[in-house]
Amino acid sequence: MIHEGVIRLIEFADLPALEWEGEYTHFRRVYREVYEHYQMGRALPWVIELPRLGIIGQLFVQLDCRNKTLADGVERAYLFAFRIRPAYRNQGWGTKLLGFVERDLYTKGYRRTTLRVSKSNESARCFYERRGYSVVGEDCSEWRYVDHRGVERVVCDPCYQMEKHLRKPLAVARKL
Repeated sequence: MIHEGVIRLIEFADLPALEWEGEYTHFRRVYREVYEHYQMGRALPWVIELPRLGIIGQLFVQLDCRNKTLADGVERAYLFAFRIRPAYRNQGWGTKLLGFVERDLYTKGYRRTTLRVSKSNESARCFYERRGYSVVGEDCSEWRYVDHRGVERVVCDPCYQMEKHLRKPLAVARKL
């Protein structure tokens, strides 16, 4: 049975819940940084929450970055850190969250979304393609972050860069 869910921007108190009982603790500083960027108007960190169950998914949006082919702060936004808890996958929650975020971006004037998906994650690439994304390039996505212990980590993952042209939404709803 599908429960009623709410899609909303994160609050500072949500940050520990994004670690998913320790699975993503190494991203603790990344989550704090995304929250700070949200406070400065540079990011939109969305979550989907179910009553009495808590946060079951997240999708972060970077509005501007150095690489303007990803996000330019005007017309193009970059989606990242999109995940749904395993117990809630294949139930439509990811589709609802992605659709909501795309509609929100369109109402803010953005006309394209970009993302990167690992070449090894065929199911995610297919998910995005079914929702109108196209592969526009390939990259060995390399990024760095400092984990919860203060150790710099380097992630290098061959990936596809995907893009979608956003269209005028039919309706915007915050409650599912």
